[in-house]
Amino acid sequence: SLLLLVNSYASTPEKSLIPYTALGILLLIIAALVAYTRHSLSHSQLFSTLCLTISALWCGSGLVYILIGQSVLPLSELKSSLIPGLAAFTLALFIIGTVALFVKKPVLLIIAIGISLACAHQIAGLSDSGFGQSATAANYLLVCLVCAYFGFGRLLYTITQGKIKPPGTVMKQKSELKTEKNQSCDDAVSVGLVMNLLSASVLACPLLGVVPKLSVGHVPWLWTAGVFQLGMCILFYRAMDILAATFYGFTSLLKFAEGYSALLSLYSIQPFSPVPFPVVFAVLFSVLALFSCQKSLLEGFYQLFYVAYCISIAAQPQGFFQGGTQGVQGAIFVATAGMLFVTTFNMVYSSKIPTGQGHFKSLVNRIKTLTLRALDKEQHTPHLGYSKYADAEVLGHACNVLAAFAITATIGDRNPLEVLVLPWAVMAGGVLQLLCGSVAFARGKTFESTAFILYGVMWTVWGLTRFGGLYGETRSFNVAVGIISFMLFNLLVTIAALFLNVAWFIYAFTFQLILISFLLDAIGALPYGYDIGVTIIFGLVSFYCFLAHLFNSTFQSPQIPLGKPLVKLGGVGGGEGVCPHVPARKASSVQQIAIMKNGGICGMPTDTVYVLVAACNRPDAVIKAYVKKQAQDRPMSMWISSVKQLEPVRHLLSPLLLDFMEAAWPSSISMVIPRPWLDIFGLGDAAQHIGTPQSIAIRSPDCAVATHLINLVGPIAVTSANPTGEADTTHHNQVYAKLGKKVEGVLCDGPSPENIASTVVDCTKIETGQIGFFRVGLIPKSKVLQIFEEIKNRHREGQTNPAF
Repeated sequence: SLLLLVNSYASTPEKSLIPYTALGILLLIIAALVAYTRHSLSHSQLFSTLCLTISALWCGSGLVYILIGQSVLPLSELKSSLIPGLAAFTLALFIIGTVALFVKKPVLLIIAIGISLACAHQIAGLSDSGFGQSATAANYLLVCLVCAYFGFGRLLYTITQGKIKPPGTVMKQKSELKTEKNQSCDDAVSVGLVMNLLSASVLACPLLGVVPKLSVGHVPWLWTAGVFQLGMCILFYRAMDILAATFYGFTSLLKFAEGYSALLSLYSIQPFSPVPFPVVFAVLFSVLALFSCQKSLLEGFYQLFYVAYCISIAAQPQGFFQGGTQGVQGAIFVATAGMLFVTTFNMVYSSKIPTGQGHFKSLVNRIKTLTLRALDKEQHTPHLGYSKYADAEVLGHACNVLAAFAITATIGDRNPLEVLVLPWAVMAGGVLQLLCGSVAFARGKTFESTAFILYGVMWTVWGLTRFGGLYGETRSFNVAVGIISFMLFNLLVTIAALFLNVAWFIYAFTFQLILISFLLDAIGALPYGYDIGVTIIFGLVSFYCFLAHLFNSTFQSPQIPLGKPLVKLGGVGGGEGVCPHVPARKASSVQQIAIMKNGGICGMPTDTVYVLVAACNRPDAVIKAYVKKQAQDRPMSMWISSVKQLEPVRHLLSPLLLDFMEAAWPSSISMVIPRPWLDIFGLGDAAQHIGTPQSIAIRSPDCAVATHLINLVGPIAVTSANPTGEADTTHHNQVYAKLGKKVEGVLCDGPSPENIASTVVDCTKIETGQIGFFRVGLIPKSKVLQIFEEIKNRHREGQTNPAF
């Protein structure tokens, strides 16, 4: 605000105080820092919405200033380039300020209204040079003063640890912030709506005569909106909301396509919009709008505006440049403004504006054949591992539908850049599929991530080559070699799909047919209509998968079938029925793994690495764990939950050793002690596998999961969850990969807290007052010796443990 204050106050209509390029770069840097506050500060959702909105404002305007400064645009275009974006943010910030007034947040109110009025006065100054920029500077001065007070007050509050509390700057407690933050991702919804408002303003302004036409100066605004909506898409996947993530993924595609059309005016190219793609996009939006009604009827109704928008694009060959399309965007502008107010108000105010929630659920409950799936995070828990993301298959399959139907458009004698296929193939087929592949990879879905990333790369390369004007008139041997490489990779994906389900096999196989069409085209031997035929088939298969994943994530029954694996795989990776993989932090999961009472063995997290365990009172399980581990040269150890479990053998252990155990446990310290007492725990013949004939390692882990399990099944026999000679197992996925069907269950807790093994102490001669070390691990040697010296001193002074 200080930067814009000084620039507005000192600039004249003829010359800007700060050169446009420098001003633009500074605004971009500041926009990035302001956007980062959503990640780094756990403030209220309204504060987050305001920060991201202002970040988008300065990002878009900064890019426009850079284009002017670098003479990509003439100075005369500054007015028509800035006004549509500034108009959108004037309204958006005014709505956010109004909501701040309702919830009595004066600082946010002044910042939002101040910048909103600054944008309005800047529009007036651009429209009439006699108006001047003094009013803009005055508004930024107000924002500057309020932000300085707010920041200084927060700093003072932090430094004095809450003793000085300037009014309006008191921080919330961390517990309140966490609760508020975990409620929903409504701040992302509001920012996504602001981006829709921005693009609608840019498209509607030419229709209203505010600007002459859609031009290169509007590209920064449109692509800023697209980038921010991709960010919102990722946030919604983190919030486990696949419907909102898919919607904002779709709308970001439109922003990039609109920006691409505007960019072509720089080269005096009039874009032509082919019919198939917008019609298919309208169908996808219709399906998504129907399923979005489960969140609220208002949201489903709002998405119907984009159905109308896609139909209007299909109805007019010039797409974004014609009145019908721009008229629908005018309606979207009005609808988005209303949605923005309702969403932001409901986000922060206790009394909610009704949006039609619950009607979809009540309607489904009346239909006996349908059972609605609960909207919880559990449905997005993958079979292997944990992730902070929801499933991205819906958007990934939709992107393949869009890319497939986009390339069915024929170019004919036109310049490839004139036909609007490039943004759909590169953005829908490429960039968004790479995003979906990354999300699938984070969820531990190796096959899906491989397929989406491979297809994303292929669509990007082929789109740029064939429809980006790089293909030329010749058919190249080099292009053919590249396509053959992709075919080999996709052949591996197709073979792997045999072990997954029928739908994925057909999906990968039909994409192989598309690659064949690319190859035939590259060598000039493409039969007439073959490429369009296989592309449509692939598009229909992708649509089936899109519909199936969307339907199955909404309804528990019935399910749209994806088919069973064509080839059943035995052993590791043979399916989800191999053994239960359950979250370790749930008591019910630990009770489920207590099948060890019946002779089962399982993988378990500890305070160090993952281990393989069996109940000591089940000798058959101990023997099985020893054999499965393939560790004949490495004996197992014994773990207890507390020293009280050694009560039956207390008379066989020295008081000094027992006191040392009491002081050192629970911890990552294993103690090697004499073993004559081991048979008392019912190990029978299995006792030979625990320790050596002379000694045994015993430990009480500092891990709530392990302690709870030991309390349920009694003392356990433990060995590391990796075959001899391999590295320690530090993730539950590794337990599954290394041991597969050899275990009856795995308690999953993600990566190990420590990658260092326990410290092993030699206590076989502890009665002489000496201990040794077989291995120094997580607990330092000095710490162990300090504990032991304290216990020895107590014994010298006669302060033995009264329990013994």
